[in-house]
Amino acid sequence: MPLSRRALLAASGAAAVPADAAFRPTSAQGAERVVRYGISMADIPQTTGQPDRGAGAYQFTGHTLYDPLVAWEMDVADRPGKLVPGLATFWEADPADRRRWVFKLRDGVRFHDGSAFDADAVVWNFEKVLNGQAPHFDNRQAAQVRPRLPSVASWRKLDAMTVEVTTKAVDSFFPYQMLWFLISSPAQYEKVGRNWDRFAQEPSGTGPFRLARLVPRERAELVKNTAYWNPARTPKADRVVLVCAPEAVTRTNALLTGQVDVIETPAPDLLPRLQASGARLVQNVTPHVWNYHLSLLEGSPWRDIRLRRAANLAINRDEVVALLNGLAKPAAGVVDPASPWFGRPEFQVRTDVDAARKLVADAGYGPRNPLRTKFIIPTGGSGQMQSLPMNEYVQSAWREVGIAVEFQTVELEVLYTCWRQGAAGEIARGGNVTANNVAYLTSDPLYAFIRFFHSNQIAPTGVNWSHYRDPEMDKMLDAATTSFDTAEQDAIMRRVHEKAVNEALWVFVVHDTNPRALGRGVRGYTQAQHWFQDLTTLG
Repeated sequence: MPLSRRALLAASGAAAVPADAAFRPTSAQGAERVVRYGISMADIPQTTGQPDRGAGAYQFTGHTLYDPLVAWEMDVADRPGKLVPGLATFWEADPADRRRWVFKLRDGVRFHDGSAFDADAVVWNFEKVLNGQAPHFDNRQAAQVRPRLPSVASWRKLDAMTVEVTTKAVDSFFPYQMLWFLISSPAQYEKVGRNWDRFAQEPSGTGPFRLARLVPRERAELVKNTAYWNPARTPKADRVVLVCAPEAVTRTNALLTGQVDVIETPAPDLLPRLQASGARLVQNVTPHVWNYHLSLLEGSPWRDIRLRRAANLAINRDEVVALLNGLAKPAAGVVDPASPWFGRPEFQVRTDVDAARKLVADAGYGPRNPLRTKFIIPTGGSGQMQSLPMNEYVQSAWREVGIAVEFQTVELEVLYTCWRQGAAGEIARGGNVTANNVAYLTSDPLYAFIRFFHSNQIAPTGVNWSHYRDPEMDKMLDAATTSFDTAEQDAIMRRVHEKAVNEALWVFVVHDTNPRALGRGVRGYTQAQHWFQDLTTLG
């Protein structure tokens, strides 16, 4: 969907001052600091507390309007971030029963509507997304966050500012799951008539921004929360306008013509023009992999390791990087070789077209008798990079070795639905789909490995889309989740990664560098080494 003229005009014009005094900018009218951000999404992500449209959406309507109990350090660029206190100041697993996690909550925090944040609010939010019988349960939010909280078994209030969460089994990585659990206001839900559609227009979290205006599929206007509890994250801008611009060339031209101030994922072909215009390109190491997740169900051709390895060997990743004008890094596995979890796989992910042809031939196929199958891919979206050109390049590389892939191209949220349903789900089964092209965040052991390779995460319980089952893999992952020793965890994850690469469980293509282009008027921005980014640093 191209950037609409109405959205551009609204974004490029002077920001209107809302009638509601709660949304008035802090600076005098005419001196308001406004940053217009062209985002690669066809719609504004959900504003009710749990964003849709993937991990990239958390920077837009997640960590702007809301806060998690456990947060990620997002204000450093020269090293990976770490877990830091959010709405919880402290958390630990009970030494007597490691399944019991106690969270001490932060005093003095208020929601945008003025109501107090406390243990009751946290319990209410767990019920909102994990208890289908709760009167305020919201299936739309639950669909987004339930797969991100696979370990949660129960929750309860211990006192006014303490909550206990019990996990299904001992899970040393559980705090990483809490990064995705954002807290919205029970009082505001009551105020808007217990209606999530109305709440979406008038949301209330505890975050550094408030929502001033929402126009679906066009834009959202976020204004500085002057009463934010964390002075270190007070926004530099008075207002950030998110403008939907899913098409890369349109998005880049909008920056070149001054209609927006920042864009994500610029069009590679237009990088010279951006640089000539004075725009600043920002990118960083990102725990992310652009890949194909292969079905291992009975009847799938990808049960044959020869075909899985051939699909990896047929791709020239340097050419994919060149296609992106350098805005990527070749992938040799789920994580980068610099990761402490990479290990020493015996199978080397590389370009070897002759070896790929031989493997395909050994499996009974070839250019004259190709393997014919179908993949589901997105039109684009945050994290998906330049989806269509990249997929078309890979498709042509596979055709040369005897793998003929047809693409079912869908909007990103449809792809995510297929991802959550799994290879045996309605969308994949109905379309005879044998692989998906969801790009993944790989920042921690849960997100890089456990959710994809443990048999207890098979979709729709988790996002083990391919229905991969392996007792040895389960044993390793169980050992890691029951260990609270970081060195031991890292050693196990190296073996996990070696096994995943040796078995070519995915087709690994590139790692994103998460590029953004900033206009000359943007004074500041810190790009973290994560998919989580902090718009409070924009100024």
